[in-house]
Amino acid sequence: MQAILGEEWPRLESVLQTAPPVSIRINQSKHWAAGKSVVELGQWDMEIGRRKSDQSVTTPEALDIAAVPWCPNAFYLPLRPTFTLDPAFHAGAYYVQEASSMFVSEAVRQTVDLSKPLKVLDLCAAPGGKSTLLANLLSDASLLVSNETIRARTGSLRENMERWGHPNVAITSAEVEEFVALEDWFDVVVADAPCSGEGLFRKDPEAIQEWSLPHVDFCASRQKRILAAAVKTLAPGGVLLFSTCTYNKQENDGNLEWLIREFPL
Repeated sequence: MQAILGEEWPRLESVLQTAPPVSIRINQSKHWAAGKSVVELGQWDMEIGRRKSDQSVTTPEALDIAAVPWCPNAFYLPLRPTFTLDPAFHAGAYYVQEASSMFVSEAVRQTVDLSKPLKVLDLCAAPGGKSTLLANLLSDASLLVSNETIRARTGSLRENMERWGHPNVAITSAEVEEFVALEDWFDVVVADAPCSGEGLFRKDPEAIQEWSLPHVDFCASRQKRILAAAVKTLAPGGVLLFSTCTYNKQENDGNLEWLIREFPL
């Protein structure tokens, strides 16, 4: 990272020593109170939002709730409530998600005509953060296929998608190569591929212990396999969104350079 960031490295190093911010994304299809989304978060009652102890406070700014710039209806919270005690959380009124993961919203809105019926594949979907985001972006006439290869993780994916409440979603547990049978079929493929997890160092110290150069090599190879299958499922003119939660070039730029060399994109 020092080589990549240069003079910016000390800033990142400093930030990595602090607690990660808490952010949520509102489910636009869940409405109460005369059509306004209401989310209960411990002491917060957002319309969005109102402090329960002060019914005159009605704006996110007054509550110190900052908007996530690249994702509509997403907010940073000044504290981390006990989400599991909130009925609105269990009802799918919002999703707790790191703001960086929400950037797929901006990427999709810049590259895809969302007014059209679309066939979208979320290839590595569990636990469902990006699939719930995509579900809110797509039209009612679109189809979202949320796939998770690891069968043990499909339970959380299914639960989150059912909680989110969009009917035009199919949940699958298939190897990525199985989707090649749907050649040239999907308008959008999202591949948030398994990686070495360098982006987890800030919130999970165990991720540091699990990191190694051989593991980076293994992850980069697995990502190539996922990308090779993803490209074959894309319809002509389709959009492939590839992301990881790691920093190194081998698993990011290196894989994209390989993809461009190997496939006629």
